[in-house]
Amino acid sequence: MSIYGETEAETRADRIDPVLRAAGWGTVEGSRVRRELICPGRIQSGGTRGKGLSADYVLIHKGHKLAVLEAKRAGVSHRNGVGQAKDYATRLGSRFAYASNGIDWYQIDMNSGAEGDVSLPFPTPDELWDRAFADRNEWRDRFGAVDFETDGGKWELRYYQHKAITAALEAIAKGDRRLLLTLATGTGKTSIAFQIAWKLFQAKWNLTGEPTRRPRILFLADRNILADQAYNSFSAFPNDAVTRIDPDTIRKNHGKPPKNASLFFTIFQTFMTGEGDPIYTQYPPDFFDFIVIDECHRGGAKDEGEWRGLLEYFEPAVQLGLTATPKRKHNADTYAYFGEPVYTYALKAGIEDGFLTPFKVRQMASTIDAYVYDGSDKLVAGDVEIGEAFREQDFNTRIIIPERELSRVKEFMSQIDQRQKTLVFCATQDHAALVRDLINQVKDSTNPNYCHRVTADDGAIGDQHLRDFQDNEKTIPTILTTSQKLSTGVDALNIRHIVLMRPIRSMIEFKQIIGRGTRTYEGKDFFTIWDFVKAHENFNDPEWDGEPLEPVPPRTRGDPGPGGDDGGDEGGEGDPGEGGGEGPPEKIMIKLADGKERAIKYIASTTYWSADGKPISAAEFLKRLFGDLSGMITDEDQLRTIWSDPDSRDHFLDQLSDRGYDPDRLNDIRQLVDAPQSDLFDVLSYVLFTSPPKTREDRADGLQQSGLDGFEGEMKILLMAVLQAYVDRGETELGSKKLTHYLTARYGSVGEGKAKLGDIASIKDAYRRMQERLYAN
Repeated sequence: MSIYGETEAETRADRIDPVLRAAGWGTVEGSRVRRELICPGRIQSGGTRGKGLSADYVLIHKGHKLAVLEAKRAGVSHRNGVGQAKDYATRLGSRFAYASNGIDWYQIDMNSGAEGDVSLPFPTPDELWDRAFADRNEWRDRFGAVDFETDGGKWELRYYQHKAITAALEAIAKGDRRLLLTLATGTGKTSIAFQIAWKLFQAKWNLTGEPTRRPRILFLADRNILADQAYNSFSAFPNDAVTRIDPDTIRKNHGKPPKNASLFFTIFQTFMTGEGDPIYTQYPPDFFDFIVIDECHRGGAKDEGEWRGLLEYFEPAVQLGLTATPKRKHNADTYAYFGEPVYTYALKAGIEDGFLTPFKVRQMASTIDAYVYDGSDKLVAGDVEIGEAFREQDFNTRIIIPERELSRVKEFMSQIDQRQKTLVFCATQDHAALVRDLINQVKDSTNPNYCHRVTADDGAIGDQHLRDFQDNEKTIPTILTTSQKLSTGVDALNIRHIVLMRPIRSMIEFKQIIGRGTRTYEGKDFFTIWDFVKAHENFNDPEWDGEPLEPVPPRTRGDPGPGGDDGGDEGGEGDPGEGGGEGPPEKIMIKLADGKERAIKYIASTTYWSADGKPISAAEFLKRLFGDLSGMITDEDQLRTIWSDPDSRDHFLDQLSDRGYDPDRLNDIRQLVDAPQSDLFDVLSYVLFTSPPKTREDRADGLQQSGLDGFEGEMKILLMAVLQAYVDRGETELGSKKLTHYLTARYGSVGEGKAKLGDIASIKDAYRRMQERLYAN
């Protein structure tokens, strides 16, 4: 057989696989060859995804992904795979990239940039290892000899998780003492910390430099819920190796913290308490070999913080900071302490790769976003001057207008699916209680536990409400209100709505709150942010993942300040002004005059997202679509020709999806041009050529009036049913793959359909000709 008739699968099996086997890949101890799904593709509407990425060969030795090999069939140039190989090697952190058609081979050194054709034999695992790591390091070898803990192969590390773990272990092997990993919320930082600890534990790494004992590892968090989540995630370790440092354990041990374990979990607040000196001073400074600081941006590295003193006390330990927040003015001290991250994975990348759920932002502006007291409303409490003005940050901290909050609750409750899980962020704990009560007053549900407040003051019962909310098998509570407590570290997969009812001035906190909704869940195509407080302005950051923002304005009374930090579980999250002095001034309470509440109006708008993940207005969205379409379609006849054939239409829609216009975004365009019942063909014709859009019903009626000339009997009946499905549900009912569905639904099977209608070719031809007529004018 000629090489030009050879398939890629045949080239791989007959030409490439034998070369790799001959070099020892997959047979030499510690080496593996695998096909790797790098990312599944951006989540889109209807359970679909954008284009994913998959590497033909990933060559692994001693736990490192040393090389990527992209295969092409023998009948094409081996150079056709060079671009893909480089892209995949960059993503996976591989030192080498190869492209081959089984006859010729091309190599790229991703570090030096050297590249060119190479001759066989292919390098062995040890040869490639020596090329990648010219400097010998015993700890690197020991770490590589330890397999990842995957629960018997039940799950696989994602590519960025593997890259983060490898980067951290490489830094430890080289003797670095301060490490930082920056990964978006929801990408599995705790799992990454677990795998690093697993490798250190199994390799018997410790500060002595000799593998004579297992390390003592401390996991530090600033909230009990985070420490508990981490503790539960480390269940693969032996029971006697893991312990919790908490008040009960210390009390039972007569005031002494536990020391007989390998992994210790605690929160800063517990470690810094004590009848005399802080608890942590009962450990020698060199007791811990490795310390993980979760959410390290929340204060642990600040020069003036007590937490910084704790970290400096354990100065000998290797310290790893975990954060979801890229370097900014707010958290520059964190980066000054730990140094630049050894690895970063951004929120935008997580969404585009398909590991995080995308979102929409609904901007909710109203006639009572600001308020000026004119004397016509009733002053219930406090003191206020005629003409005194109040802005968003003053509400529920200085001034309370219950009717204003009720109007906001009614607005979002009337638009959401009230069965879907929702988080509402409020200004204070009192505000969270008020909003909770208002939601329960207007809800459709008859369940009294539909909405609960979860704040620091709610203690154990609030934590139980949170656990119930996190349980995907439970539907109650459906909504939680909070002030600060739930902005970080809450693993709830099925959150569909996040409601912002307090200003968020910190990009750090904004990203944390967004992260509450990004976790993926079956059937969850996106989540919605209901923004009553102009928080969407945070998107004005050029990448909102990267470049630093300007310094935060000085704090004003009622402003929770950068990050909205509440100090953790143990009694933070107090309302502004609490603690010290004579207490906060009495809040102003206003009751609106009769009729004013009914006069409150809301205007909602939606933020759209470009293919590169940046927010754009509706007008910009349409302008960008026009530009992209103009590069693909020259005139209306070409669009009509493409659209009239099911196969070419599907291919065209795939091209649009690759450019960032998935079905959900295309459906949004119908709304923007006020043509919700029109075929997408008419919508695109309007955008490109200003052709007045017809409704689907108009198109179907026009075709039916002709009597579907030329179609008779069963074929005509079938096509009439197809047309009705098109009118009811849209042009997706005319896809190539739908024809089998229609035959099965009407006749029980494709075979029975053929018996009634004729051969498949004839049925497909009728299906296509009907569509040509449908779009003829």
